[in-house]
Amino acid sequence: MHYNSGDTAWILASSALVLFMTPGLAFFYGGMVRSKNVLGMLMQNYVVIGIVSIVWVFLTYSMSFGTDWGGYGIIGTLHFFGLAHMTQAVPGYTGASAQTIPPLVFVIFQMMFAVITPALITGSTADRLRFGPFVVFVLIWSIIVYAPVAHWVFSPTGWLFKLGAEDFAGGTVVHINAGAAGLAVAMVVGKRKGWPKEPMPPHNVPFVLLGAGILWFGWFGFNAGSALGANVLSANAFVNTNTATAAALLGWILVEKIRGGKSTTLGAASGAVAGLVAITPACGFVNVVGATIIGLAAGVICSLAISLKFKVRLDDALDVGGVHLVGGITGALLIGFFGTSTIGGVNGLFYGGGLALLGHQAIAVVVVGIYSFVVSWILAKIIDKTMGLRVKDDDELEGMDTSLHAESAYEFGGSLLRSLSGSGSSSAHLSVASKEEPIVSTRKIGEIL
Repeated sequence: MHYNSGDTAWILASSALVLFMTPGLAFFYGGMVRSKNVLGMLMQNYVVIGIVSIVWVFLTYSMSFGTDWGGYGIIGTLHFFGLAHMTQAVPGYTGASAQTIPPLVFVIFQMMFAVITPALITGSTADRLRFGPFVVFVLIWSIIVYAPVAHWVFSPTGWLFKLGAEDFAGGTVVHINAGAAGLAVAMVVGKRKGWPKEPMPPHNVPFVLLGAGILWFGWFGFNAGSALGANVLSANAFVNTNTATAAALLGWILVEKIRGGKSTTLGAASGAVAGLVAITPACGFVNVVGATIIGLAAGVICSLAISLKFKVRLDDALDVGGVHLVGGITGALLIGFFGTSTIGGVNGLFYGGGLALLGHQAIAVVVVGIYSFVVSWILAKIIDKTMGLRVKDDDELEGMDTSLHAESAYEFGGSLLRSLSGSGSSSAHLSVASKEEPIVSTRKIGEIL
């Protein structure tokens, strides 16, 4: 087989960009939780990298992209278990669609998608999920939810792929999948103590903006890299990604301005992510006009959708459903209207293609959403009954950082001591106080925060 060195280099670089998105997501989510839970949120995202990286090379890559088992397009065989047979082409990529990169490079690139997908779920259950059961959930979820869905949609031998459903970079496989799962798990673990009556504002909005910026940066590898080559299609995906993201950012803050009189930095960050989500399935199938409309629609629709959790009383803490599920659905369905064969894929309704593509997109959206929600709910329910998914009430009050990980992101006690010292308190008094009992206990800090 002949491999193109330029394509190979680009996909390896794109893989690194996509991996960088998961730490970016950790900061995006970490800034939105209360300060007592920021390390807990970062830890959940980082441990996903470890879990999925191992299970992917041994098992789930083969299940996702291996030779189709039984010819039904449901799941791959274990032919590539432990990265065996890496000299063989990825099944289904033949003829005009033959890959110009080594199969191992494709393994690496797709692994990063498998990593960030379960990491997205953590936003729905922020502030209240036990670490050990979460690890078990991610391990099993990657096998029984992510791998089958990836095979259906991404593998040329998958049934949704053969049906004609289009998903360039993961609108269904990543975002609808994670969004539906996040809502299911949030339903199982229940709402946070005090929600929605008590305000729970982000503790560090600059962290949120930093995370969103990293996500925007890494998303170019996510989307443009999905062309699997350094070519014109990759360039189209790149410009569409940036254009839709910009339009969504503006759409979100415009809605904020109209509804509340102020445009917020948190809204700008959330709008950008909504645009990135929505353009993901469409970036290689629409032109820049379609990308602009998709981005603007996502910014408006997602900004309105996040309020639905209050109506249904479901504590989707960081709006995974409102942004990733709704944004993924928006982008996937709008391909049916704005898809154009001049970029890639087939023509949608507005380009003379009729309703066929829209119908295929709707089937993919419904099937993936229902499968992910139902299986994730059952899995979460089993783990909750056997291990207990939710932290104890006292631990939730104290915060995940100290109760689960024996760490603190911010040294509040030390800050108080230094403050008292600077205000004229005697060093002898501070010494006595520190020996007898902490001036502010960890539990008290949890109550304050």
